Amino acid sequence: MTIAQEVKALLSKLGVNEAAYTGGTMPSFSPVSGEKIADIAVHSADDTAKAIEKAAGAFREWRLVPAPKRGELVRLFGEELRALKSELGRLVSIEAGKIPSEGLGEVQEMIDICDFAVGLSRQLYGLTIATERPGHRMMETWHPLGVVGVISAFNFPVAVWSWNTALALVCGNAVVWKPSEKTPLTALACQAIFDRAAARFGDVPAGLAQVLMGDRTVGEALVDHPKVALVSATGSTRMGREVGPRLAKRFARSILELGGNNAGIVCPSADLDMALRAIAFGAMGTAGQRCTTLRRLFVHESVYDTLVPRLKKAYESVTVGSPLETAALVGPLIDKAAFDNMQNALAAARDHGGKVTGGARVDTGHDKAYYVRPALVEMPKQDGPVTEETFAPILYVMKYSNFDKAIADHNAVGAGLSSSIFTLNLQEAERFLSPDGSDCGIANVNIGTSGAEIGGAFGGEKETGGGRESGSDAWKAYMRRATNTVNYSSALPLAQGVSFDIE
Repeated sequence: MTIAQEVKALLSKLGVNEAAYTGGTMPSFSPVSGEKIADIAVHSADDTAKAIEKAAGAFREWRLVPAPKRGELVRLFGEELRALKSELGRLVSIEAGKIPSEGLGEVQEMIDICDFAVGLSRQLYGLTIATERPGHRMMETWHPLGVVGVISAFNFPVAVWSWNTALALVCGNAVVWKPSEKTPLTALACQAIFDRAAARFGDVPAGLAQVLMGDRTVGEALVDHPKVALVSATGSTRMGREVGPRLAKRFARSILELGGNNAGIVCPSADLDMALRAIAFGAMGTAGQRCTTLRRLFVHESVYDTLVPRLKKAYESVTVGSPLETAALVGPLIDKAAFDNMQNALAAARDHGGKVTGGARVDTGHDKAYYVRPALVEMPKQDGPVTEETFAPILYVMKYSNFDKAIADHNAVGAGLSSSIFTLNLQEAERFLSPDGSDCGIANVNIGTSGAEIGGAFGGEKETGGGRESGSDAWKAYMRRATNTVNYSSALPLAQGVSFDIE
């Protein structure tokens, strides 16, 4: 069976209408083999506007449904995901090139956020606030926001959408989704699975959750439409620089999940066996195509000559190959452009004195696919390509002697997503988590930069965009807050002692 044939069988089982992926004008390719697997029917800017209007109508109905009942829809969606986990996980591997455990793990993330959101549907709490006025009560309430637009990237083609959608739905909103042009089939599958849950739920307003296929024309229409109250956009910092100001211009909200030039620090007291495993997964997992991928590593001079040779050995021996045909740990890059960017970055690193281990293309028998051996680059200092994120498996390694300097270098890049430190020294660990430690939205001790759980809010600072998704109180971004004061007395005292008496 060819990959295209397997895709057709999977989509049929997942409930996707064949017309959505045959005869369209947008080709879809699998990075595993480079072969075309579908021709997607696309939407125009006019189609997008109509979908948003439909979503606005759905929102007006859905916001009046009690939140725990809204949670029941998400619970049913989680059930449907559980039933089709293997099929959707396999489709993720085919379309995004992830190894099987990562494809299944991404679907498990979807299931986990559904569980989280169901519980949240009974916990959309406001505060009761002390008031200075006698006979009064002050409180805050949270209300549904409106239409939520989701723009997702290829590297997590289903999980990021679910983070936003599960929370947005229990908060009372409607969702319109524009997936990456590189991973449209998984989006079609998610929509079909959601529709199955909606049919079980009954009385779901038409247009409550929709997916739109197309290029940046669709994304721009979503960003600019006045009835889209919030856009959650995942992608490059360059994309965020365009999306953010356009939303701000019309006073819409944004959740921006952008670049992540993530770093780790290995201290003298570190458990090197643990650090080695965490670094290897963080830097090489998903072929370096995670926003949380470890890209810079500062190693103390006292352990550098012990750790780095072991890392090199791991880089030279890690298995690279098809996630569908082998048990390899590293799959393909998404396309030729990603491969070219990686090679350009390695050439620049050599020009800046870098010593490169790995980085060459691997022949897997698929001429149109781009498999590479992960690259470890020993750099004399942090400059040139080290300060920029390359979405590929490149790890820049640098030696340090002074802990303060290591933290300063760690923070001296534009992005601020994820970070980690490996140490058994309490002072170093606490300093890393302190106000003058890591400046990232995620700061870890003795674990890597990748593999965040849905219970914590996910996102970063600086050029990462400042947005937060998934757990903790990230749900508040999908709602509007109202401060309410109730006067149950027969008097009308004003705050701050103001007197305004009229006869």
